[in-house]
Amino acid sequence: MYAAIDIGSNSLRMLLGDVRDKIVLPYHYYREITRLAGNCSVQTGLDESTLEKTLTTLKSFKKVISTQDVSLIRAVGTAALRNAKNRQLLIDAVFTTTGLTIEVIDGEEEALLTTLGVLSVIDPLPAAAIVVDIGGGSTELVCIVDGQILLQKSYPLGVVRLCEDFFSVAQRQQKIDTTVLQFVETLKLHGLANNKYHLIGTAGTITTLAAIHLQLKEYNSSLINNHELSVGWLSELQLKLECIPVAERENLIGMEEGRGDLILPGLQIILTLMKQFQPPTLKVADSGLLEGIMLRLTGS
Repeated sequence: MYAAIDIGSNSLRMLLGDVRDKIVLPYHYYREITRLAGNCSVQTGLDESTLEKTLTTLKSFKKVISTQDVSLIRAVGTAALRNAKNRQLLIDAVFTTTGLTIEVIDGEEEALLTTLGVLSVIDPLPAAAIVVDIGGGSTELVCIVDGQILLQKSYPLGVVRLCEDFFSVAQRQQKIDTTVLQFVETLKLHGLANNKYHLIGTAGTITTLAAIHLQLKEYNSSLINNHELSVGWLSELQLKLECIPVAERENLIGMEEGRGDLILPGLQIILTLMKQFQPPTLKVADSGLLEGIMLRLTGS
């Protein structure tokens, strides 16, 4: 059995499983919203309370691992740890108290691992697709043509940062528009702008939207994988969410606890991408970074 841990800007996740014939077989999955990037300061770095919550959660993960027959572990940190000046505080504390080594990966590696996970579950895979991974601290965009990764980019466009740093929808939209245009220009630079792209989404914002659409009282990844969301439904949901307070959003069937204030910035990113690329639908993948980590652990 293998263990993959994702120390994200909003969520802390762990997958215990195996790989057979390049297919991830999940045995146990754990998730805790620690909002590591919350209240992060350029001057001082990560907030003390979020550091403590993240450390406590990682201790609980290690206790679980110690009860299982785990042969290899890989724990990766993404945007929150990439950008924080005091990240070593957490890395050292985790190693001292649990023995876990945190590997802080760059955006390109995050995009690659996420895409490996996505490709393992999407069926059929479109001839040309943009994979979008919306995280708490960054968004990864990956161009795939005929099953090959041709371009992968990471942008500092996470839902936690958008929620905390921009106080109006218009300010957030300006930041999102600028980022999407940067990606389009990069596609043009590489001669990739003329494809008719489908859109494939992964990570918490997008899987939560799928769960809301499916009205899932209990999350079910097998129903989430390859589920499709239309731009019409997403636009209607955006209008609905804008009219209700955060506490009421949290009560919607399918909404992940703790995501009520983050769901709208994530929706803005998705709808901007759909307006730009005009895919027929957004196809959803529950599989992503964790599964990519596990596939790499096993050399798949």
